[in-house]
Amino acid sequence: MPEGDSVWQAAARLHRALAGRELTRSDLRVPRLATVDLTGRTVLDVTARGKHLLTRVEGDLTLHSHLRMDGAWKVFGTGQRWTGGPDHQIRAILGVEDRTAVGYRLPVLELLGTSEEEKAVGHLGPDLLGPDWDPERALANLLADPGRALGEALLDQRNLAGVGNVYKSEICFLLRVTPWLPVGALPADLAARLPVVAKKLLEANRDRPQRNTTGHRTQDLFVYGRARRPCPRCGTTIRVADQGDGSRERPTYWCPTCQTGPAPAPGSPAARRIRPHPRPTD
Repeated sequence: MPEGDSVWQAAARLHRALAGRELTRSDLRVPRLATVDLTGRTVLDVTARGKHLLTRVEGDLTLHSHLRMDGAWKVFGTGQRWTGGPDHQIRAILGVEDRTAVGYRLPVLELLGTSEEEKAVGHLGPDLLGPDWDPERALANLLADPGRALGEALLDQRNLAGVGNVYKSEICFLLRVTPWLPVGALPADLAARLPVVAKKLLEANRDRPQRNTTGHRTQDLFVYGRARRPCPRCGTTIRVADQGDGSRERPTYWCPTCQTGPAPAPGSPAARRIRPHPRPTD
C-alpha cells in the first residue's frame, strides 16, 4: 500500500501535468461516473490528503481517488506507451494537450463538490505532510485509546494521516518499542517523540525516488522487509509477524532485543513463515 510520501509524490506529478490546463480528454470508467464528461474544464490543482488524492476541477468539482493496495496514477507524454497495466484495469483517464494521466486499479473513484470534500476526508487526523499538521492533536488522538497496540493506532488514519505499514515498523524501531505495546504504556518522553519522528521520516522522503529511513546509502530501512537479517543496532535476527489494523493483517517487523514490549512468540499463529530476505514493498 502506498504511504503518505508516495501519495504526496503522485499528487505532485499530477499537479505538474494537469494544473492550470484545460482537459481535452475525460474518461471515468466506473459505473456511477460513466456519463460524466469533464472535457473543457480547467484543472485547478491536485492535492494529497493523507493517502487520498483530490483533483480539483473548475465548477466546484473534485475527483477523489484512493490507491489502497495496488492502485496507481501514471502520467504519459504524447505518443508514449501506457505501461501501468492492461486496459481493463484503467479506471480514469484525464488528458490535456500534451499529457495524459491514467488511473489504474483505483478502488475508490468518486466525483463530489469541492466544497464537500470533508465528506471524503473529514474523518482523517492531522496530515503529516499537510498544512493542517498538528503534533499535539495527533498524539492526543493516539492516546485516546490507551489499550490499543501502537502499530494498529499508527495505521489508523483517523489518528494521524500518512503512516503506512513500512513507516509503522520503522517508527516503532526508532522508538525502541514493539508495535504490540499498548499506546498508553509508552513512556512520556517516547510519546512526545512519536509525532516528531513520524513527521521527520515522511518529510525526508516525500521528494526521494527511493524511500530511506536510515540515512545510509547501503541500507534503506532498519527493519521493514528484513526478516532473518541482523538488526542494524545489535545484530539480533529481525522477526516478522502479522498484526491487524482493524481491517486486515499486515506483516510487521521488529528486533526482539532492541525493542521492548509484547510481541507474538515464535511459532504462534501470528508468526509468519517467510522466504529469506523478502524485498520491501509498499
